[in-house]
Amino acid sequence: MKKKLIQRGLLGFPLGIAIGYIITIIISICIGDGFFYPVNPELINTSGNELKAILIQTALCGLMGTGFAMASVIWDIDSWSLAKQSGVYFAIACLVMFPISYFADWMPHSIVGVLSYIGIFLLIFVVVWLIEYFVWKIKVKKMNEKIKDSEN
Repeated sequence: MKKKLIQRGLLGFPLGIAIGYIITIIISICIGDGFFYPVNPELINTSGNELKAILIQTALCGLMGTGFAMASVIWDIDSWSLAKQSGVYFAIACLVMFPISYFADWMPHSIVGVLSYIGIFLLIFVVVWLIEYFVWKIKVKKMNEKIKDSEN
């Protein structure tokens, strides 16, 4: 288990950076004025300049990737129920994501901003969880059909 945690964590760091970079490209495209927005302007103000802001955000994205990748070992614990796996993964995801989002200025630093962030995070988590659940349900059904067919 420790080896899996370390391997996934090491893979997660560059993957988190890559995903963070892709998100900045998507945001820049959505803004649609032809400019690239590598970081939130509030982070630039907080850190003092754009380069420091980009370095901070890059490190935070790497840490986020590491946290999510390491937390994925939870899905390999067959002795846990799906509810327990989901609850523990959600708790870890919140502990990883919230402080990173706060320090990267991805949410307004107010009660309304924090509550909106939590609501959006919860909604995204539930949607992704449901998609994964139904995808795996279909895969299991197909595997069971193959087993039935091979028995006949």
